[in-house]
Amino acid sequence: MILRKTLLAAGALVALLASASVGSAKTAAPAQQSATKPAPLCNTKLLTLRPHYPDPVKPLAGAASSLSGAGSTFVNPIMSLWASTYAKQGIKVAYQSIGSGGGIAQIQAQTVDFGDSDIPMLDSELAAAKGGPILHIPLVVGGVVLTYNVKGVGAGHLHLDGPTIGKIYAGEITKWDDPAIKAMNPNTPLPSENIAVVHRSDGSGTTGVFTDFLTKTSPDWVSKLGGATTSQGKTVAWPVGIGGKGSDGVSALVGQTEGAIGYVELSYAISAKLPYAYIKNRSGAYIPPCTATLAAAALKTSFPADLRTSLTWKPAPNAYPITATTFALVYQNQTDAAKAKALVNFLSWVLTTGQNFPASINYAPEGKILQQKALSQLNKITVGGKALVNIPISFK
Repeated sequence: MILRKTLLAAGALVALLASASVGSAKTAAPAQQSATKPAPLCNTKLLTLRPHYPDPVKPLAGAASSLSGAGSTFVNPIMSLWASTYAKQGIKVAYQSIGSGGGIAQIQAQTVDFGDSDIPMLDSELAAAKGGPILHIPLVVGGVVLTYNVKGVGAGHLHLDGPTIGKIYAGEITKWDDPAIKAMNPNTPLPSENIAVVHRSDGSGTTGVFTDFLTKTSPDWVSKLGGATTSQGKTVAWPVGIGGKGSDGVSALVGQTEGAIGYVELSYAISAKLPYAYIKNRSGAYIPPCTATLAAAALKTSFPADLRTSLTWKPAPNAYPITATTFALVYQNQTDAAKAKALVNFLSWVLTTGQNFPASINYAPEGKILQQKALSQLNKITVGGKALVNIPISFK
């Protein structure tokens, strides 16, 4: 995809988010795919945001000319854009979009140079890694959306909340004209047809993000799955529905199944020309997923030292409630100097110059605090016990 021209500087994002209003009816403005004129909440100018972060790392000499990665399908569209652009520098980054579970397994087995997951590795997964401590490096901000194929219900005309979505995925709401759905959509003609639930069939970070949101918002979902420890994760015991492999598989099933609902990363829904629901957030507003509302979820979030955190259900008034970052998974103590240098070169580029790209394909660049914390993780990468870089970090 060709990058759009820059219309706003990074600093304008905060000001625009602060001035955006969700309105007295607690219904946010339609997203960019709706025929209705978008409001500042999802202003198209925000979709061209390019923060122009300076890259503090001079490319390290002696770096390998190729890298291999595997994992998240959530990150694949932007990872593909990063890889194709970075290849112009003569460096090949080959990425396998196999799901976060696969990415974790491959980095644990040391069969790739980096993994990628949309949810942090568990302590038990970290302990099973053959190469020692693994760093979590956030790369970008994105959104998981509920996409649907419902007769007569177009883009921007379906509102849902966490409790209702939880009941749908628990098999307790089975018709599109169920009173709970109708109450949130009084002006939408909902057909009396069965809901066809679609979920991931593979170990998925997107599933982890989605079920994290359901666990926080839907007591019925938690009860149905037997408690909070089993109601979330890369894989769960789905009570109902059909599985699709990867975000592409879910998108395809929703597109070809009348009455379907499924969850995918935003760019997959847009690419497949599928509508997606506005989701009720913690402030009570129905929020469309777009660059501005995704960024809002991370702007004032505090992050732990290891950066293993969640961005779902954040309290910012304009925050889209199923927002996530995705983590590059990298061994802290590297044994191949050339590969380690290539990793630092590529990841520092992704976290600086590469942050100019996400908004062009419906992700959000990282805000400065998260971006600086992600860069600081690169300072921990060592070869022979010695750090490769010492990046100055500033949150001002």
